[in-house]
Amino acid sequence: MACFRAPSFDQDLPRQSGRVSGQIILTEPVCASDAAMPGDPVHIVPGRSDSKVKHMEQAGLAATSEVTLWALFIQSSFVVKMVMVGLIGASIWTWAIIVDKTINYMRARRQFDRFEQVFWSGQSLEELYQMLSGRKTTGMSSIFVAAMREWKKSFERGARSPMGLQMRIDKAMDVTLAREAERMEARLGSLASIGSAAPFIGLFGTVIGIMTSFQAIAGSKSTNLAVVAPGIAEALLATAIGLLAAIPAVIAYNKFTSDAGKLTARMEGFADEFSGILSRQIDEKLQPRQAAE
Repeated sequence: MACFRAPSFDQDLPRQSGRVSGQIILTEPVCASDAAMPGDPVHIVPGRSDSKVKHMEQAGLAATSEVTLWALFIQSSFVVKMVMVGLIGASIWTWAIIVDKTINYMRARRQFDRFEQVFWSGQSLEELYQMLSGRKTTGMSSIFVAAMREWKKSFERGARSPMGLQMRIDKAMDVTLAREAERMEARLGSLASIGSAAPFIGLFGTVIGIMTSFQAIAGSKSTNLAVVAPGIAEALLATAIGLLAAIPAVIAYNKFTSDAGKLTARMEGFADEFSGILSRQIDEKLQPRQAAE
């Protein structure tokens, strides 16, 4: 009597596209006399699913559900965490500078416009100086107050040399102009540093993440995507954060450098015009005194 192993199908595997994906397994030996004759109904005996396949599928689903930005940050190595935290801090500092400079430059433009309107309105220089000397001044107002203060000190001490008086007034305005220009350009160097260094810092985190992926491949001896995906994902996240910090910093640095240059040029133009006005008044006041002597 011939005996054989009757095939059965495993129905515990996942259903795909509406069809049952069965796996053929071998059951207990069946003799020919016990075999079903043609035309008899075929009974499919369900078997056990492959536990290894199920474990891999469950691991893949778990990895897919955990691929979030926060999960990538938590699962990353200590070095990559430090890189990400540093880049996030640099990005916050960049936006703080952007907001501060935007407000300050808008305020400076309004102050320049108001001062020029008052200065060229025909009001006497002495009255304007008395009005501004007791206030905290910036920009053009500071240049005007510094020049008028030197003017008054020189005449109170009996200045006799027009050339020396003009030189002292110009020097006072140059010092004040340099101080105001430095104040306007403050913290722009931080934007330049962040814009140039952040991509490379993010690239360092990328290298560490890729190294982690290769170590995972070597440890598991498998090139399954579920093994290498976390390391690659955290590497790409470090690169993205580096670009997030660098791009606004570079754009803001270029814009604010241009704005600071324009405001400084306005102050330099006013200083030159005011120096010419004071030069004429020096000649008018000192020439009669020199002629009388």
